[in-house]
Amino acid sequence: MTDLSKITCIEDLRLRAKRRVPRMFYDYADTGSWTEQTYRADVADLQKILFRQRVAINMEGRSTTTTMIGERVAMPVALAPVGLLGMQHADGEILAARAAKKFGIPFVLSTMSICSIEDVAEQAGPGFWFQLYVMRDRDFIERLIDRAKKAGCGALVITMDLQILGQRHKDIKNGLSTPPKPTLANLLNLLCKPGWCWDIAHTKRRGFGNIMGHVQGVTDMSNLAAWTAGQFDPRLNWGDVEWIKKRFGGKIIIKGIMEPEDARHAVDCGADALIVSNHGGRQLDGAPSTITALPAIVDAVGKDIEVHFDSGIRGGQDVLRAWALGARGTYVGRAFLYGLGAAGEQGVTKALEIIRNELDLTMAFCGHTQIETVDQGILRPGTFPTA
Repeated sequence: MTDLSKITCIEDLRLRAKRRVPRMFYDYADTGSWTEQTYRADVADLQKILFRQRVAINMEGRSTTTTMIGERVAMPVALAPVGLLGMQHADGEILAARAAKKFGIPFVLSTMSICSIEDVAEQAGPGFWFQLYVMRDRDFIERLIDRAKKAGCGALVITMDLQILGQRHKDIKNGLSTPPKPTLANLLNLLCKPGWCWDIAHTKRRGFGNIMGHVQGVTDMSNLAAWTAGQFDPRLNWGDVEWIKKRFGGKIIIKGIMEPEDARHAVDCGADALIVSNHGGRQLDGAPSTITALPAIVDAVGKDIEVHFDSGIRGGQDVLRAWALGARGTYVGRAFLYGLGAAGEQGVTKALEIIRNELDLTMAFCGHTQIETVDQGILRPGTFPTA
């Protein structure tokens, strides 16, 4: 067990993760595209929103529990789909899924995970959600959807904003690969990460588990890279969403919505929820922050669809800000990644405890004891975006 007794905030976990995780994988998680303008704005614009402190209100009996797409959750938070979790920490997807399940929130497994759907279902149990990247190889996608259904995934999250890959300078400069290529720079960096190396050496999960062995001709990392590079499908459209929904037969969440017109398309496709997301600032640099886009989207769809939110959340106060502006679920990515990189499952649990504590206390200081009663009234006028 790692001693986390002096960890009090997500920033503490980030610093530990940076010391423990190899540079290319830390940079993969903690970076944006091009100038990183949008990546920075996601965080900064949330921090500009101020709370109204209330006093002399009974703060006993507080609860952060609510529902996301009908599932009871300990707080309106899910672990966002992130690729390569198994390179932040050995067996990372399994560890994160376990932590989320014990905590009582959803975990969303990425298509580009190191641990496969079957691995996570066997080691952490069913019920997690699965995030789908739509590839050109539709036979593979059909099988992938069927595998998610067989594993008992509670929802399918379709990512719509990665038809083509945004340019991330640090990934290019670091020569991002899984596992790291044996270059001199990588070897020198790995010598400084003995704990990470030990853990990775003692797991069999080092490739993309959802793909290797499931695609004809892809048997190792060398031909996997070539296959993946040409597989993200620029032809993805709303008709594909209807086909995927029919194939899956369960709840569908559309991820990557930044404009009201696209929000209405998500409604028309029969999705159960949409996620206001700019991919954490990792796709279109120069796009607005998600928190500034949220109110107009909530206004455009009303109660026709459940609106969720991601990108920029670094703590419980950000969760509360998004909730107050109409999001009925949020997704944390980097915040839990720092915990995973710092201390595995224990670190993810610590990150969730920090987020819930900040959410609970801030809600109380704003005069509420139940998350479901919170609205814009907790925010100071003039500091938050409107529709």
